[in-house]
Amino acid sequence: MRNGRWFDGTGAASAVRDLGIRDGEVAAVSARPLPVEGCRQVLDATGCWVLPGFLDIHTHYDAEVLLDPGLRESVRHGVTTVVMGNCSLSTVHATPVDCADLFARVEAVPRRCILDALTAHKTWSTAGEYVAALEKRPLGPNVAAFLGHSDLRAHVMGLARAVDPRTRPTERELRRMEELLAAARTAGLVGLSTMTSPFSRLAGDRHRSARLPSTYAGWHEYRRLHRTLRRTGGILQSAPNPAMPLNTLLFLAASSAPARPPLKTTLLTAIDPKAAPGLAGVLTRTAALAGRALGADLRWQHLPVPFELYSDGIDLVVFEEFGATAAALHLRTEAERRRLLLDGGFRQRFRREYRRRLPPRAWHRDLYDAEVVACPEPGLTGRSFGHIADDRGDHPVDTFLDLVAEHGTRLRWRTTIANHRPAVLDRLAADPFVQFGFADSGAHLRNMAFYNAPLRLLKRVRDAERAGRPFLEPERAVHRLTGELASWFGLAAGTLREGDRADLVVVDPAGLDDTVDAYHEAPTGAYGGLSRMVNRNDAAVPAVCVAGEVVCRHGRFADGYASARTTGRFLRHGGSAR
Repeated sequence: MRNGRWFDGTGAASAVRDLGIRDGEVAAVSARPLPVEGCRQVLDATGCWVLPGFLDIHTHYDAEVLLDPGLRESVRHGVTTVVMGNCSLSTVHATPVDCADLFARVEAVPRRCILDALTAHKTWSTAGEYVAALEKRPLGPNVAAFLGHSDLRAHVMGLARAVDPRTRPTERELRRMEELLAAARTAGLVGLSTMTSPFSRLAGDRHRSARLPSTYAGWHEYRRLHRTLRRTGGILQSAPNPAMPLNTLLFLAASSAPARPPLKTTLLTAIDPKAAPGLAGVLTRTAALAGRALGADLRWQHLPVPFELYSDGIDLVVFEEFGATAAALHLRTEAERRRLLLDGGFRQRFRREYRRRLPPRAWHRDLYDAEVVACPEPGLTGRSFGHIADDRGDHPVDTFLDLVAEHGTRLRWRTTIANHRPAVLDRLAADPFVQFGFADSGAHLRNMAFYNAPLRLLKRVRDAERAGRPFLEPERAVHRLTGELASWFGLAAGTLREGDRADLVVVDPAGLDDTVDAYHEAPTGAYGGLSRMVNRNDAAVPAVCVAGEVVCRHGRFADGYASARTTGRFLRHGGSAR
């Protein structure tokens, strides 16, 4: 790797260097040109940045990694390590049909594809066997994983009892959950992911629209599992209930460390929502106070780009927050939904919920701030529902419901729900209690695409530096996207020094232009050709290497990638990059 501006991922000063790579490791970092005799490949990185591969700490690739272990939509943007098993969802213990019901509606992934993937490939029944099975896959990037609480609870209690609000686990079942969590930690899983937010619901026929099993757990159950995590040095990932501030305070207390080791905790999410300005500041200040006063080790995951969502009709997770639209999502067919959406009583209920501002919701509920991008009816594309309603002399809610009832999923629209203020994004990017994550890669395939979020952050950093108003030094930004995350999560990744594994990305700063902010669609082979939202900015990424192998150049993957040969590995918690 010749003549690139090298960042080592620690935050140290960058410099133009040659890198020599041998047997998958960085063998030399040299200020003088390295000899190239005998090298089977030489890459000229003049004018480019050579960085450690990015970490994506919040993905839902748990089924896709079985169908397409190359995880190309992440790798093509320089991500070389992904963390799965978030939001209480994993595929370690539950049956294939239970996993399909747990994942499909929450993460907006086709249920049939999840079921088929697990039916065909799930050969494991323990965490150790799960890790061994992943290690046999021809992984493209490195993979790490949490054990999901909903997965664990469904396995131990049975899904029916796990989603019954009247049922609590027996003492024997609690001990079994503790044993399986300890076994997962021994197998190398990062820790436990949970979910207390109630707006995530099951798919399938058996328990359709029940909440995720994790949300039915009492705090006594959580404390038992937290104790196991603390004893084994594991990490907790969760999403508090936004409608109950006390819930967040309980997580702060769980992470605190008076007379005991702190429980590393990473929570969703430090965003700047239109519905609740100032929320992100409150969350980060609270985490800072808990760290200073109580010794807590708590971080808030943050998406460092505008949170723009697309929706086909009402197939969008934010509509789970409203009783009326959650009832509509419970229905399977367009015809059933149409009848409900045209019902007068349903409309009155939704209008009441739409007007109610407390408690805050993820969606800002402003139909003047929601733009139609595709519709069979001519003349609507590019206009907001509110302005269409004004022309019709209707209430915006009635116009919105009329159009959804008439066109169903053929009505496609978009809105930005958060992270719309650059100054707030800049402040959060520098906050030490914020972690760059929450891309939800591998989920919400028709709703959003943040696979290239690290590149979009680097563009903002470079643009701000050029404009004379820097908010984050480039070395610090790279560190926050790589070494800082790897160190906190205990993963052997994130740095690019002599002796480190050669997982790296070459970024051409000239390619960090407006293309990184654009969305595209592409068919997804892993999910039956479903058209998926993606990012395409191949000029910004001349090369991606995993274990010293050039796996992608300008968006073109190497022959045999993730099929004939393996470059990635399963990263056990606590490993070293050297």
